Amino acid sequence: MSRLEGKVAVITGANSGIGLATARRFLAEGAARVYLTGRRQAELDKAVAALNAEFAADQGPRGPRAVGVQGDVTRVADMARLYEKVKAEVGHIDAVFANAGYAAPAPLGALTEAHVDGLLDTDVKGVIWTVQGALPLMGDGGSIILASSIVGTKGFENWSLYSASKAAVRSFARTWSADLKGRNIRVNAVSPGVIRTAAWTESDLPTEQVDGFFAFAASITPLGRIGRDEEVAKAVAFLASDDSSFVNGSELFVDGGLAQL
Repeated sequence: MSRLEGKVAVITGANSGIGLATARRFLAEGAARVYLTGRRQAELDKAVAALNAEFAADQGPRGPRAVGVQGDVTRVADMARLYEKVKAEVGHIDAVFANAGYAAPAPLGALTEAHVDGLLDTDVKGVIWTVQGALPLMGDGGSIILASSIVGTKGFENWSLYSASKAAVRSFARTWSADLKGRNIRVNAVSPGVIRTAAWTESDLPTEQVDGFFAFAASITPLGRIGRDEEVAKAVAFLASDDSSFVNGSELFVDGGLAQL
């Protein structure tokens, strides 16, 4: 039997990149239903259609195993609508991957109100609304995985606010695991290093700048290369599975193919 056989999962920010790779991994490992969220309806529809086409032979009695629900994690009403749909269709959640977020550099002295509000609303408050909304549907043995980053422990120039947001997420994994220990719900964080995703190629950064950054990041990682989204997805799938029942309040680093607790 696959590690996630029969489980119901929610993944935010799953239009592309790590979120989409994780949804694919969950389905490959037997998840009965995976709910994907994203702000952009067209991209979400495309991702869901691709997943259901890939796993068409494995559809269960309830139909397609990947379900898209358009929504913004910064809006409590959107998250409530997501969980109302989950409750009506399957009644419970086994695993939540709070993945939605974005990065934007800015130096101290040039931080604007829009920059601060945008990052904190999505990368911190969005995680809170995602997890808090899921709790009524989670039972004994549930798993919550939070998307942090190695920058939460680093001090890179111009990345103070994003780093602080990911440090907050690291803290949530520790404090929420204590909050929920009486319900036997685990909370862990996964902290990727530099990961090759579509977000880089779709950014406004010059190609040579992106390639140069990738080369630098590869030079300081243990395997001499940057990470891949499917590697992060495997780590998240482990944390969502019963195999990780002994892991709680921890941070799993995934960097250049290296995973460590």
